Amino acid sequence: MTKAEIQHVRSLGDKRVRDSEGLFIAEGDKLVEEILASPLHIHRVYTTHSDMRGAGIMTIDRRDMERISALKTPTTTLAVVEQPRHHLNIAELKGRLTIALDGVQNPGNLGTIIRLADWFGIEDIICTHECADCYNPKVVQATMGAILRVRVHYTDNLAAMLGSLRDMGIAIYGTLLDGESIYATELRNEGVIVMGNEGRGLSEACRSEVSHKLLIPPYPATRATSESLNVAMATGIVLAEFRRRG
Repeated sequence: MTKAEIQHVRSLGDKRVRDSEGLFIAEGDKLVEEILASPLHIHRVYTTHSDMRGAGIMTIDRRDMERISALKTPTTTLAVVEQPRHHLNIAELKGRLTIALDGVQNPGNLGTIIRLADWFGIEDIICTHECADCYNPKVVQATMGAILRVRVHYTDNLAAMLGSLRDMGIAIYGTLLDGESIYATELRNEGVIVMGNEGRGLSEACRSEVSHKLLIPPYPATRATSESLNVAMATGIVLAEFRRRG
């Protein structure tokens, strides 16, 4: 690899560069294989496998892979991929379950939530711009390929969008400490589940649009426990309960 090529791949670790070029990097043999089989457009694949052949595939040595990898332990294959462009029509959210994220900033949490959405059949995730970038290398890695199947959208005003959805008769579920136990609440496989920031929870603006307040109770209810659940863990519990009921 030339110095310019190495510098270009490394620069995609910066969100500003990813956004301006419309590219992201994906690492790992399995993930890259999935991308090659998907409709996504790949600009280049770098691999240390000498038997991997094809258009746009470049064999490099281990040292160059270490230079371009965003991982502490580099894998053997890295792809530079074009970001898909998703259009969100909120009218199409009626009749299905959607996740909205209000300021989830940890890349690992966002990646895990995208993976959970894929597992539980959620097609769309709506994020505020305060959320981590879904094409951050750490997020892509944490999704374990789910980023190929779940559409992630960013909005300037999540609260206003939630208000519009509520006006359309769509239920807005939020996990709040003053909510009703999720196990005692009527749940339907239709609506928007809003999950908040790791530290502060839901913003006041989004909280005001919640029509159904949910609580994941500790067990037993009177026992002293941790202050809160990790947002990705809580998302998994909530989605599992919705799908179990549905």
